[in-house]
Amino acid sequence: MSLTFSCDDARLQSALQRALTGLRANVRPVHGSDRPVLIEGAEYRGIWLECGLHEASIYGMVDPQVAIDSHRIFFRLQHEDGYLPCWIREDRAGTAQIQMVVPIAATALETYRQAKYRPFMREAYEACVRWDGWLTRYRDTRGTGLCEAFCEYDTGHDNSPRFHGLPKACPDGDARKCSPVGGLPYVAPDLSATLYGGRGALAEMAHLLGLPEAEAWKRKAEETQRALLAMLFDPESDAFFDLDKDDRWVRIRGDAITRVLGEHVVDQPLFERIYRRHLRNEQAFWTPYPLASIAANDPAFVRPIPHNSWGGASQALTALRAPRWFEHYGKWADLTHLMSRWVEALARADGFRQQIDPWTGEFTPGDGGYSPAMLVLLDFMTRMWGVRRVGETFEWGLLPLNGSFSCGEAEVRHEGDVSELFVEGRLTARIEGACRMVTDSRGRPLRVIGASSGLAEVRINEGVPTTVAPDETVALV
Repeated sequence: MSLTFSCDDARLQSALQRALTGLRANVRPVHGSDRPVLIEGAEYRGIWLECGLHEASIYGMVDPQVAIDSHRIFFRLQHEDGYLPCWIREDRAGTAQIQMVVPIAATALETYRQAKYRPFMREAYEACVRWDGWLTRYRDTRGTGLCEAFCEYDTGHDNSPRFHGLPKACPDGDARKCSPVGGLPYVAPDLSATLYGGRGALAEMAHLLGLPEAEAWKRKAEETQRALLAMLFDPESDAFFDLDKDDRWVRIRGDAITRVLGEHVVDQPLFERIYRRHLRNEQAFWTPYPLASIAANDPAFVRPIPHNSWGGASQALTALRAPRWFEHYGKWADLTHLMSRWVEALARADGFRQQIDPWTGEFTPGDGGYSPAMLVLLDFMTRMWGVRRVGETFEWGLLPLNGSFSCGEAEVRHEGDVSELFVEGRLTARIEGACRMVTDSRGRPLRVIGASSGLAEVRINEGVPTTVAPDETVALV
């Protein structure tokens, strides 16, 4: 799919072109593949279950086939017992941990919605059902109905104080085995949220495929949600914690909280409590360059910030996952702030790396060409100033800029705070005011969203202005 961007900010335009070039260079074969997939890049010469499939689904706006093939290599290398490789490098596949965050069922469903290729969804559904069975069989040793962490790499939290002194991988390279050390196994809120999100996606896939088990998957997801909230949420501190083998909480406030929110486990009132107390707290996660991987006011925060550290650094992966929950819970204006800070940091950097200092926005030295960082720039610029297709609608970013952005059949042209929307070369709307907007597939405005910190006056086709408050959604039809 063709994607073009031009603007009068030379640094911004150059950064996006470098990102697109770098992403294309990271589309390459891995072990067992006959078609190229999107690898992690930098020093990570492979694709990881934890993050690679979410990345591929975002890259699907550029190349949907890469998104499909990135999923299919995991399905191809799935074990007979249902285990999915934790990573696939150029020469081998990994088996020493589960390493999952965004559910593969959810990213497969998103990929299907982009590509509309039904055989892929059937293939994905069957593989993800088997994976859920493996997790139930081997990662619920205590019978809680949730998912357990056996090692540090299970959650992808490299060098996090959450797993201090515990094994990085499972014994004998076997994700079914847990070393009997420390408080392991942990019943983990983020892994359990991934289990919940995967089951919800399986329910939706079964429904789309016309299968009778859709309701059963929905019930399973609800059971997982209830157990997670009952066992792993502390109402006094408004936080989610691991539960060790002795039923003690591991009281470290880390970005596992954001992963629970990413699967929409909590309702809006509980979200607001957690968000105000932790995520939007400038002393905790809402640092000048959000989001810190450990709360800045938690004694476990690791200083100075080392290489590849989930002990405090703001990670590109956390930023890339942020729209999954900021938009769901209606925090559009704060998301704009987060995106702006990351775009600023990426545009001034001399390469695309893994993590930044939460206060300065400076990247930790290391190899460039890191796909998540390049995708952060692409995705965030699309949300703020571009256009992307979502189902039968278009989502438009209409924040102030001088320039244009096109993706496929849709194009938006900006001149300051005036934007013109085009579909298949036809002008469909002229918008004054800073906002996000949703239109139908022909470009007819359906609703406008307040995505900046103050009141916005939005005028459509020189009509009567509509005042939109931050985070407010106004229906237009």
